[in-house]
Amino acid sequence: MSARDWRKSSYSSEGNACLYVSALDSATIRLRESDQPDTILTTNPTALRALIHSARKGQLDHLGEG
Repeated sequence: MSARDWRKSSYSSEGNACLYVSALDSATIRLRESDQPDTILTTNPTALRALIHSARKGQLDHLGEG
């Protein structure tokens, strides 16, 4: 997979803290962070949608504590 297959999140600012997304097919989504591009998280659209929904509702805020 080449660099052109990855799309930078529109919520990522300029600099080193950018999230990139790639869809291999309709059932597989890959995520990576610009600081560690060789570390790739693979998920599916349903699970990613649930994660984003939970984050928007603040249900994951406690994960950054302590």
